[in-house]
Amino acid sequence: MSEKRLKNRVCIVGTGLTKFGNHFDKSYEDLLSEASVTAIKDAGIDRNRIDAAWLGTAFPDAGVYKGRSGMDLAEPLGLFDIPVTRVSNYCATGADAIRGAVNSLLAGESDVALAVGVEKLRDRPPQESIVKMMVEMGHPFYQKGFTAPGTFAMYARRHFIKNGVTPDDLADISVKNHSNAFLNPGAHYRKEITRQEVLESVMVADPLHVLDSCPTTDGAAAVVMVRAEDAGRFSGTPVWLKAIELSVSTGWDLPYFDSSYDFLSFRATKVAAKKAYREAGITDPVKQIDLAEVHDCFSIVELLSYEDLGFCPPGKGKVLLRSGATRRNGEIPVNVSGGLLSCGHPVGATGVRMVCEVAGHLRGTVGKRQIPGAKTGLTHTIGGPGAVASVIILGNEP
Repeated sequence: MSEKRLKNRVCIVGTGLTKFGNHFDKSYEDLLSEASVTAIKDAGIDRNRIDAAWLGTAFPDAGVYKGRSGMDLAEPLGLFDIPVTRVSNYCATGADAIRGAVNSLLAGESDVALAVGVEKLRDRPPQESIVKMMVEMGHPFYQKGFTAPGTFAMYARRHFIKNGVTPDDLADISVKNHSNAFLNPGAHYRKEITRQEVLESVMVADPLHVLDSCPTTDGAAAVVMVRAEDAGRFSGTPVWLKAIELSVSTGWDLPYFDSSYDFLSFRATKVAAKKAYREAGITDPVKQIDLAEVHDCFSIVELLSYEDLGFCPPGKGKVLLRSGATRRNGEIPVNVSGGLLSCGHPVGATGVRMVCEVAGHLRGTVGKRQIPGAKTGLTHTIGGPGAVASVIILGNEP
């Protein structure tokens, strides 16, 4: 978005979440409806006030075969005769659904917009896994042997060699996030763990262990948004969008076949963050942002995101981590919800869940995990081979 086009012009007036976890007793429609109805009730409106909606599902072919079209949102909610758009953009899917709703409001096409993210990843046999889909449907030169843990393990090794990061550092990120999730009733895993437990858990792709990795999870999240001038007509406490930026900065074959690539950062995150900071007037993110929900599908991704988001200089992620600055009581609390490592990662829902989490802190409604006095928060998702990233900045006042 161009500079100052969004800032303070759109508000979130309703949020809704399901618990993230194993939902073998609930369907895709059940999860979608639970989150959406909660958000609509939070906004204090009837669902017939919704005049446009966006549905984020990244992998409709991963077992449940739902989320291929906007009709999979329209039918369970009875939202007929309005535009309903389905969005898929890897792990940035939910954030991109919000972006679509925001643009509709800014354009005057809609007055009350709903953005929903949902993914049901547990109801599938191994033969229908995401890895299997990529191998069978992708180009064999790119896909044979490609896995998410294998890819991010390369980044971990480069940070070990170049920047002195250690397995203990990665384990400490998982320990921090699991400790935070102990206070989050909506998280998939709510159990505190130790560094030793992380290091002794099963190795997935050296040096990443099981407890360095997010679980496969079901869940849904939703937000209701309106233009700022209409916020007073709704009962939900408004949360102001300061910026929302999305960047697609590489393709499948890059950067991994670029001999000059150093495997130390993600360009997409840097580009999205730079644009979002400019839009929101952020010049010192550590001092101006009170909490951040960042992508931690694997522990190494949180650490390198510290650098890509400008929380510290390049190569100093381990210094920021070891200082305690990213803990719940630190200077820049990161993943107070428990992050993907503990909440899980129902891919289409994650970006919306992060926004709901930050909005809860800005509203002061998240109980014991509340960051006192929180006024500004950031969410960050990155997906695919590090190709696509979203950064959203929210505030509790215009």
